[in-house]
Amino acid sequence: LDFQRLKSDPNHIAKNLAHYLKSFSIRARGILDHFGFSEHIEKLEKANRLYLVVSKFAEIDLHPDKVSNQEMGYIFEELVRKYNEDANETAGDHFTPREVIRLMVNLLFAPDDDILTQKSIVKTIYDPTCGTGGMISTAEEHLKKLNPDAKPEIFGQDYNDESYAVCGSDMLIKGHSIENIVFGDVLGDGQSTDGFPSEKFDYMLANPPFGVKWEAEQDFVTKEHESQGFSGRFGAGLPRINDGSFLFLQHMISKMKPVDQGGTRLGIVFNGSPLFTGDAGSGESEIRRWIIENDWLEAIVGLPDQLFYNTGIFTYIWIVTNRKAPERKGKVQLINAVSFFEKMRKSLGNKRNYITEKQIENITRLYGEFKDGEFSKIFDNTHFGFRKITVERPLKLKFQISQDALSLLQEASAFVNLAVSKKKKGSKAHDEEVEQGKAQQRAFLDILKSLDGQKIWTDRESFINEIHEQARSRGIKLGAPILKAIVGVFGTHDDGATVCCDKNENPEPDTSLRDTESVPLSESIEDYFQREVKPYVPDAWINDSIKDEKDEQIGIVGYEVPFNRHFYKYVPPRPLQEIEADLKGITDSILKMIGGLTQ
Repeated sequence: LDFQRLKSDPNHIAKNLAHYLKSFSIRARGILDHFGFSEHIEKLEKANRLYLVVSKFAEIDLHPDKVSNQEMGYIFEELVRKYNEDANETAGDHFTPREVIRLMVNLLFAPDDDILTQKSIVKTIYDPTCGTGGMISTAEEHLKKLNPDAKPEIFGQDYNDESYAVCGSDMLIKGHSIENIVFGDVLGDGQSTDGFPSEKFDYMLANPPFGVKWEAEQDFVTKEHESQGFSGRFGAGLPRINDGSFLFLQHMISKMKPVDQGGTRLGIVFNGSPLFTGDAGSGESEIRRWIIENDWLEAIVGLPDQLFYNTGIFTYIWIVTNRKAPERKGKVQLINAVSFFEKMRKSLGNKRNYITEKQIENITRLYGEFKDGEFSKIFDNTHFGFRKITVERPLKLKFQISQDALSLLQEASAFVNLAVSKKKKGSKAHDEEVEQGKAQQRAFLDILKSLDGQKIWTDRESFINEIHEQARSRGIKLGAPILKAIVGVFGTHDDGATVCCDKNENPEPDTSLRDTESVPLSESIEDYFQREVKPYVPDAWINDSIKDEKDEQIGIVGYEVPFNRHFYKYVPPRPLQEIEADLKGITDSILKMIGGLTQ
């Protein structure tokens, strides 16, 4: 069967087309199934349009003798691009703008020109969220342009039916093994998981979904994290449930080749969240720490906003590798390319900006030069680390008996529980226990009311001793829970009060005054404390019981990349005279308009 023969039997075209499709390989038929091809045929047949479509295809000669695999690949890519741009409202779900991909590929391959121009070089390229295959196709195209003898091997995975089918079709048309394009959730959702569990790759690219929850994968991912640790993919930590970006990066890092086997370079597109979200000790911070302390983070490039089809946010390319050049070891390069764009003549969804070829070259040059400048900053790895210390101040309380505090005491659980019985309700024992509790409540209130309401105690020990003395004189014993409630209700902070100490005469911390300081890793905690804290709160001290789980030093280590801070430019406010002139002009205009209405 061919399309000409299908066209010759219009009355049975749907049946014959279905038979024609069954002649393809099992793998190819699987791709067609993900397209929902059978359903489309049925719809076209019902609408009496199937014959017209088949007739159009019959007029086109796409035989390999006429159109090579490479040319067919270009045709297919152009159709995919056009379809994605026409469907711009949702295209960002599975389509990364071509100029962003070209920039990523440039940055990824830039240091390897000598390696990649070797005769018949074989390199593996992988995208765990391949969508329609734009990234791996562009990477392949770049490599083939650099070295026509190169033999790139392409790998990808995606869980979106149509995107997977488009990518699989593209690979099939270009003559690649479609066994290397896998359908399923790469993180793992109980039904599918990593399609290449034992593979390592030379180059990896990805644009995972921005800020998407990973609830569907939570059980699988958490189990792997807890049971396998660093033997699995997610040993460094788990991010918040509402953004799984770092899970994809950890997955990719787990697939880096060892350095003695050539190592790996990878690029991934993130929104701003992975730069700084998560406090010291959180999953995100620990993942950043793991990456930076292993010296894998090579560069981050800040891109313009309004580049993507379904979001206008700023995005960032992270370049991660385990084979940095000698001059880059222990360093991270930040490149501010947010101003490198041109306006589009026609918006495509949220996409209003694009990066020109010249601008891609300029950004690539900034990366290659590896110098400090207006758009490029070089930092030591430790620059992004800090140690979060807890600063305590002593508890100082004053006490005074007031009607408001007495009312609050009667609502305290320790006071209320005095008149609560766990015995069977309605029984004599229950009622007796409740009455005894109420009697205790009245007695405690009497003790407190007997104290001088005008007196202020500035020493907690003196206040407690006086209460005990009053209780002993009445033959009443104060339990620890009710005493704690009394101190909590009647005590208020007063800088002039005596410091409250524990049984070992150590000052107790006031939790309401507890604060934290982020000390740069490159600086001594004590030096920082003496300079930044002590001059302002002389009675403060560092809580040395709060330590980092990994290095067991005081304070919890955190990492963040405050990208914008390093490229901030102060813009002075306009002169007051200009602002006043503008306001006067607006006021005069409004008054003129009002005057016209009253005439």
